[in-house]
Amino acid sequence: MAKPVHRTAAGTSPDETIEKLTLELRRGVIVLACLSQLDEPSYGYELQQRLATRGMEIEQGTLYPLLRRLEEQGLLGEEWVVEGSRPRKYYRLTDAGKRARAELEEQWNAMSAVLDALLAPEHGG
Repeated sequence: MAKPVHRTAAGTSPDETIEKLTLELRRGVIVLACLSQLDEPSYGYELQQRLATRGMEIEQGTLYPLLRRLEEQGLLGEEWVVEGSRPRKYYRLTDAGKRARAELEEQWNAMSAVLDALLAPEHGG
């Protein structure tokens, strides 16, 4: 007999809810993850692979629009380089991007410390 699937008032299962919450959590850290890896110029696929090897897998359909948005916000600069037969668009942090990364890193460290304290067993976590 199949195990019954419990649904929330919104009609989703607890597993689907956790999946959505995990996605929201990841969205909140992807910008900092990308900025943290662009001290040296990098093209999109190279950045994607670097992030993946460090445990942060990002789909191309998420990464490239994010890179364009960060560029439009003035946090990234770009340069086309022809290597072999195909040109590649290299992204690099601008001065504004370096300041944003430093500020976001500071904010992340502060939030992480608070969450570590909240999740500690002696605080009910």
